[in-house]
Amino acid sequence: MKTEWAESLRQRMHGQAESLGNLLVEAFHYLALFAIGGATSWAALQAFAGMLDKGHVTVDDILLLFIYLELGAMVGIYFKTNHMPIRFLIYVAITALTRLMIGDISHSHTPGWGELIVSGAILLLAVANLVVRYASSRFPAEQADGPARRRIQVSEKPQGENA
Repeated sequence: MKTEWAESLRQRMHGQAESLGNLLVEAFHYLALFAIGGATSWAALQAFAGMLDKGHVTVDDILLLFIYLELGAMVGIYFKTNHMPIRFLIYVAITALTRLMIGDISHSHTPGWGELIVSGAILLLAVANLVVRYASSRFPAEQADGPARRRIQVSEKPQGENA
């Protein structure tokens, strides 16, 4: 038919637009990951330099370094696997709450209701981590190979055919 050339042109244009879109999204993705990784490294180095200037290290400082370590590991895992490791976010939150609680107790020397609430939040995050671990082992994510792993595969079906 006369419209076959138009359909062929449309498909080529669609393929080129999809390739360009994938390129731009992946370029932004990698630039953002490098920026986040660089910012995390810079913050960790500044925190460590602050500890050296202070002349001593507290438990708060060590927990802060663990937070930076977990954030760096999360960026590395996301860079390699293209999956957001939700468990690492939970670990960061638990470490941050632990740091808050230890800092509060070490400065005021009297635990109160605030520490009980923070402890409850830590327990809730630990249970959430258990749920996420169970769900990821019970229902694993599908893995795809190569850079085309983000592309959505659309099967072409004749009109009127149901899935």
